[in-house]
Amino acid sequence: MKQPFTLAAVFTVLVLLHTGQGRDLRTVTEPKNPPVCTTLKPSSADETKIIQDALHTCAKGKAVALSSGVFISGPLVIPSGVSLLVEKNTTLRGSTNPKLYDRGNNTCGALDNYGGGCNPLITISGATGSGIYGKGTIDGRGSSKMLGSNITWWHLARNAVTAHKQQNNPKMIYIYNSTDITLYQITVVNSPFYHIESLLTFGFTVWGITINTPGSALNSDGVDPTGSMNVTIAHCNISTGDDNIAISSLHAPSKYISVYNNYFGHGSSMGIGSGTTYGVSEVTVTNLTLNNVRYGLYIKSNTLNGGLVTNVTYDNVCIYDSPWPITLDTRYYHKTGNHTPEFKNISFNNIRVLTNGTFTLHGVSKSNLVQVSMKNVHISEGSKWSVSNAQINGTWEEDASGTSCGIPANENIF
Repeated sequence: MKQPFTLAAVFTVLVLLHTGQGRDLRTVTEPKNPPVCTTLKPSSADETKIIQDALHTCAKGKAVALSSGVFISGPLVIPSGVSLLVEKNTTLRGSTNPKLYDRGNNTCGALDNYGGGCNPLITISGATGSGIYGKGTIDGRGSSKMLGSNITWWHLARNAVTAHKQQNNPKMIYIYNSTDITLYQITVVNSPFYHIESLLTFGFTVWGITINTPGSALNSDGVDPTGSMNVTIAHCNISTGDDNIAISSLHAPSKYISVYNNYFGHGSSMGIGSGTTYGVSEVTVTNLTLNNVRYGLYIKSNTLNGGLVTNVTYDNVCIYDSPWPITLDTRYYHKTGNHTPEFKNISFNNIRVLTNGTFTLHGVSKSNLVQVSMKNVHISEGSKWSVSNAQINGTWEEDASGTSCGIPANENIF
């Protein structure tokens, strides 16, 4: 084991008490498609009204099925208890017309100082028992030029960075203030903004889905549980341009979260943060493969929107081709405020990092240390460490090697 040392580091090996693995408190098993209330066939016209009317008239406990072809739609709202089933060989494509998504200020598809000017493609709000199912595809068409413009949604996102402004792009699937929501088997691609976000949702299952969007697509997070509890994300294949998964708590606590048997291709991280104001806790990430993910296992926050992150366990994780395979950073973008981040009781068990990278653990101060434990951790020889204000229990070995992690053993996640 090599023990890293930096001049500013508070680096000790102490025994930390472990209070148990956090997880979804529900008993979650593989979902099943709901029965169908009606099946729609595509036409060459905009299908928004037809799909929405079918959703409104569908009985609770059943689903509107989209079948055999390509549907074009603007924003849709899935009612409580009703689901959308996108069948195999069927694609639901989001309209490229910003006016259809606009929230009333004529800013969707433009830059301003605020963002948030677009309605999502699919909204589930105030619902119980709703979901999106099927082996079809939902395509946000982020790479397509917006109607009436010569630039794409993704180009607009890059323009926002250059201009120091906020983009107004639609999210793909937005779940708000809901209970027992399920996403099953669906493929989601090319989001103009976040692919999937849940806010204030209690009971959220994401099982066997695929997200596949180019690594160059800015702000295209995969799955973002935000202020949500009792969450399971399992058997998924996620490649995107930003965080593959990002758990945050800007508006309410996020806790009791299980992330298991997943494969990440390109993307930014298995992330927690950066908003941790109301606390993130009781999280287990197990049986995860990361190939070509920039920050690997990443907990990020700052004093602008920091809070307590605790009782997080990573177990049986393989990381390949990551410049920063493990990063715990309390100085994210150096933004400052009055909400001090604390990272406590973070456990790394049975970790393999096959390629060289920099391991970063940056706490706030000597009186507020990042606290982690390591057991059966194997990293590549010659890896670097950047450590300050961190307390580590355990050891690691510089003996890992290999050309690829593959997918989790004995798991068919596709």
